[in-house]
Amino acid sequence: MASSDPVSHLSYFFGNITREEAEDYLLQGGLNNGLYLLRQSRNYLGGFALSLANNGKVYHYTIEREINGTYAITGGKSHRSPVELIDYHSDEIDGLVCLLRKPCNRPPGVEPKTSQFEDLKENLIKEYVKQTWNLYGHALEQAIISQKPQLEKLIATTAHLKMPWFHGMISREDSEQRLLLGTKTNGKFLIRERDNSGSYALCLLNEGKVAHYRIDKDKKGKLSIPAGKKFDTLCQLVEHYSYKADGLLRIITEPVKDPDFHSRSSKWLIFLKYGSQIHTLCTWSTGGIITRIKSYTFPKPGSQKVQLNTIFSTVYLTGEHREPLPMDTEVYESPYADPEEVKAKNVTLDRNLLTLEDKELGSGNFGTVKKGTYEMKKGKKIVAVKILKNESNDPAIKDELLREANVMQQLDNPYIVRMIGICEAESWMLVMEMAELGPLNKYLLKHGDVTEKNLIELVHQVSMGMKYLEENNFVHRDLAARNVLLVTQHYAKISDFGLSKALGTNDYYKAEHHGKWPVKWYAPECMNFFKFSSRSDVWSFGVLMWETFSYGQKPYKGMKGIDVAQMIERGERLECPVGCSSDIYTLMKLCWTYSADDRPSFFTVELKLRNYYYDIAQ
Repeated sequence: MASSDPVSHLSYFFGNITREEAEDYLLQGGLNNGLYLLRQSRNYLGGFALSLANNGKVYHYTIEREINGTYAITGGKSHRSPVELIDYHSDEIDGLVCLLRKPCNRPPGVEPKTSQFEDLKENLIKEYVKQTWNLYGHALEQAIISQKPQLEKLIATTAHLKMPWFHGMISREDSEQRLLLGTKTNGKFLIRERDNSGSYALCLLNEGKVAHYRIDKDKKGKLSIPAGKKFDTLCQLVEHYSYKADGLLRIITEPVKDPDFHSRSSKWLIFLKYGSQIHTLCTWSTGGIITRIKSYTFPKPGSQKVQLNTIFSTVYLTGEHREPLPMDTEVYESPYADPEEVKAKNVTLDRNLLTLEDKELGSGNFGTVKKGTYEMKKGKKIVAVKILKNESNDPAIKDELLREANVMQQLDNPYIVRMIGICEAESWMLVMEMAELGPLNKYLLKHGDVTEKNLIELVHQVSMGMKYLEENNFVHRDLAARNVLLVTQHYAKISDFGLSKALGTNDYYKAEHHGKWPVKWYAPECMNFFKFSSRSDVWSFGVLMWETFSYGQKPYKGMKGIDVAQMIERGERLECPVGCSSDIYTLMKLCWTYSADDRPSFFTVELKLRNYYYDIAQ
């Protein structure tokens, strides 16, 4: 598996160095034919550059990250990772001047170089998540971990709004006045917005005169000065021209600070939240960078509206809508996270506040599940209600529901279905958060076009929920794709805690006798010794991964439980699903390690999936 930065661990990766610096390192390394190093692209988000020595010269190849998350040298073969690309060109020239023969490693004590933006990015992401969704602590951390690739892209393409050298939409004359004010240092610069279509101008002071360089955006969204290098972001463009003139009269050196910088910078979050909706409402004020929007209510995706009475905001207009994130939904945080929603100690709900719909969402031995609404202090909440079928009035059935409720009331994680409460009326009812799209396996059977990236995103979220259970000493005992519910196509929650146990002081639970168990999902120690732990849940998670990448197919189809047990004892495992990557299948097999002691924890599994997801997510 790759690391969260897929190359930062590589000894021959130098980070955000220039072409000239790369050439110096290769020269110091002897400049032998086939000597190479890898560096971060200064042009493209998530891209790299390969610098290769041959016959006393250094050749540079851009490695672009493609839309589907693969990597390729322009016009070349696609690879799943930069490392795979390097391995390939160690055996195949395929367009290079020579084979990659020897890596040029960083000198001792030298770490990969980070860019100015990399240093700023983490704080921007944290600020954005905190302010947009009002998240703190554990919920904030979970949001950033699960959605970092999407958040990074969002931040990267709008980070210029937080930069003092960006002056918004001002006229050519105003930009010249600002550059000529004060000291007339060669290299003073600013960037202004030319129009609403993503066109800018780099304004540069040289020998007392101001030169204006148009920056246009092409059909792919790349930014460039005419006939110049292409960049994904303005920050990358500024960084490039700060070390190399590359067609300008000189390098840019001293940024001129926008006089409205502090006011504009503080409104950066408003653009990120509402940029696409503001697009249709804006009129730019003459000779200034501030857009005034009066008394408009911008709806937060999937949630209540936010009233913004009078907003002043600098808007970088893309006209694009971002993908809804889990944090946009009403079930990311517990309803009881709101201090005004008081959670009763016995979590007993008032039946008069609960309304049930006639249509069943599902059914089982326990009874049925129906959709409903529950009237909370802050308004109605859509809920799923598990209704106990107990015509014989068997106390054991009621006890089972109460045991499930007892487990669920102790759990609070974005990737676990939370309990709202229990209700005793015409039947015992367990009231839970609603996940509209239903079980993962059924959804995938109907939607065979879900992308690999999306599948990895969902199983990673499940691993985050299971890591939380592991940390809190709970064992699920019924982890399967049927018990993972989808809120949206990009948001999964673990459900069905009927077999779950709090482990107490032990790290395992021993059942007294064999029950009606889902044995095809069970580890050998569960079937042989009735012993359950987080490590046995890891085995089940491997089967869940197999179901996911098989698009909802049943594992061990046509086999009986005894046949499955014998197959496992022989050392055989489920075969790799069609089209599933070797990395993912390797992780499945790791989850199916026979000995529980040698099996990875969810701490390890989540980290491996997180790193792999970050690697391929665009």
